[in-house]
Amino acid sequence: MSVNSAVGTRGFGLQRMLRQSDVILAISVVAIVAMMVIPLPTALLDVLIAFNIGLAVTVLLVSLYIETPLSFSVFPSLLLILTLFRLSLNISATRLILLQAHAGEVITAFGNFVVGGNYVVGIVVFLILMIIQFIVITNGAGRVAEVAARFTLDAMPGKQMSIDADLNAGLITESEARARRKAVEHEADFYGAMDGASKFVKGDAIAAIAIVMVNIIGGFAIGVLQLKMPLVQALQTYTLLTVGEGLVSQIPALLISTATGIIVTRTAAEENMGTDTVRQIANNPRALAIVAGLMIAFALVPGLPKMPFIVMGVAIAAFVFVLRREKRSRVSEEVAAEAGQAAVAPTETESVTDLLVVDALEVEIGYGLIPLVERGSGGGLLSRITMIRRQVALEMGFILPKIRIRDNLQLPPNGYAIRLRGEEIARGDLMPGHYLAMATGAVAQEIDGIPTREPAFGLPALWIDSTQKERAEMLGYTVVDAASVLATHLTEVVKGHAPEILTRQDTRALLDNLKQDYPALVDDLIPHVLTLSEVQEVLKNLLRERVPIRDLVTILESIGGLASSIKEVDLLSEAARQALGRTITNQYRSSDGVLHVVTLSPRVEKVLADALGDLSRGIKLRLEPRLAQALLEACGAQMEELAARQHLPVVLCSAAVRLAFKRLTERALPTLAVLAYTEVPAGVEVHAEGMIDLPALSPATETE
Repeated sequence: MSVNSAVGTRGFGLQRMLRQSDVILAISVVAIVAMMVIPLPTALLDVLIAFNIGLAVTVLLVSLYIETPLSFSVFPSLLLILTLFRLSLNISATRLILLQAHAGEVITAFGNFVVGGNYVVGIVVFLILMIIQFIVITNGAGRVAEVAARFTLDAMPGKQMSIDADLNAGLITESEARARRKAVEHEADFYGAMDGASKFVKGDAIAAIAIVMVNIIGGFAIGVLQLKMPLVQALQTYTLLTVGEGLVSQIPALLISTATGIIVTRTAAEENMGTDTVRQIANNPRALAIVAGLMIAFALVPGLPKMPFIVMGVAIAAFVFVLRREKRSRVSEEVAAEAGQAAVAPTETESVTDLLVVDALEVEIGYGLIPLVERGSGGGLLSRITMIRRQVALEMGFILPKIRIRDNLQLPPNGYAIRLRGEEIARGDLMPGHYLAMATGAVAQEIDGIPTREPAFGLPALWIDSTQKERAEMLGYTVVDAASVLATHLTEVVKGHAPEILTRQDTRALLDNLKQDYPALVDDLIPHVLTLSEVQEVLKNLLRERVPIRDLVTILESIGGLASSIKEVDLLSEAARQALGRTITNQYRSSDGVLHVVTLSPRVEKVLADALGDLSRGIKLRLEPRLAQALLEACGAQMEELAARQHLPVVLCSAAVRLAFKRLTERALPTLAVLAYTEVPAGVEVHAEGMIDLPALSPATETE
């Protein structure tokens, strides 16, 4: 009971301290500034010096264990506070040295023990530390921070475009996109702050040299003129104290400078620096074996000491031997695991039965694309397919069946094929380890790469290697990896073939899910008014034109009132479209909220209306072939003008001929959206950018 109480008290105290951390930090900063003015007793100075050394070691070790620089994002501000704290200790120690010729036990110990009481050696050691810190570490870390800040800021637009491309492709959600944008901003802020914070370290090194010179000269003057010390005694006393104080302050400064260099040169990784270093060196046992041979060869050179080189050579050779033995053991375990899987292979009957199953969707890949699928390889294709299923559910409103991925040796090594119920419907090629760069707009400069075409939309693109990725993003290219290219292509194929994917069983699952919240709606409509197959056909007609069926309540309510008198599925689908008018219209509005369209001339509307048959028997358009061809050509010309103005291809016409015109154009112009006037809700601004007309028609042709 007492132990639990003690633990609870400690936990409460720690939580209370964390809640008051801002107050503690504010008091600490004020105390650091006060130390520059208020004299400190030597005992307190000793404690603060030890605390400073402990802080420096802590910061260095933390910088070694972080996985990404942003994991220690507070470092630039912490560096300023630690530098200010160290300078305040310098001032306090200088005051005691000049006033009392004594600055505590720690400084005295460093002056006598570390340099053996020899102030000349102490000055040399101090100067060497200053050279290492100021010329090597500080300058290098400052330069790396400056370059990292510059490249991070330059790469921000490209990274933002890449995030937007992944979001538009459905590879990430809106919350994930916000998190990635925030990470990009934090990265830019961090490296910008590190660029400035590195100047603190450089200024601290210059200040340390000035303080040492002031202490030696001022102490010598005070000792000789005020304390009447002999010249040699004054020089030795104040020089040893000054060197001790300089070493006490510069050793923590050297540790902090080293931590600064480690952080700004640290790249993103999945493990800490020590683990990454050992793993990456151990991945090259051949290089280590060569080093072991060189060490032993040095031992055979006349004049060189043999024992140090032999010891190092044997130690490295033993390490290589252990690495190779572990590698052989790992390979043996993998072979045994594969053999075990083969041992539990299905029986012949089970294998033949499995062959009868046809997958709704299947992606076949060549052997060169297998790394994109393997777990832990960084390919990420499996997780992206999961995101595709979520995206289709959110945007289209139905559950996409599981997508099976198989390897196919008959495909090219870097090729893939997408199959729907066993039949190929799309294919493409990828280059693993490369990125696809697309100039979606104006670019500052062209880059070199392997010309290709983006498989989903047919846009011209280039395959580039990873070294060109950041440069391409800075030049305005949209850059995506190979797995994203395949995922985007698969998404577009799914949307284009959604009516074929939606089965009767899928429709039943959607209705069963809806029935949990709207039982009256489903029970009254099915099967008394409409059959399951008729509802399926309505949903397929909507998906055929990429209309989401997620709002199933609105769809069923809109067709429920008409189903008792109208059994034609096409007419019921048109009624559902009018109920979903706002959803349909919002798909094609531009960023400023305007719907840019082309319209059908009254002449074309009349020709289409006259060509319609009995609507009770379905939509059948009886149009003379030459007239249909002329109409398609006129429509294609208007689509090109809309594309030139950066608008989506949308035709606005009357509800009576909407479906007929869509059926006429859907094969030749599959990307053309056809909307009825009644589908555009009130309040939506519509801009007519052109009109589809057939001025070449003769009166005789019209009469026909």
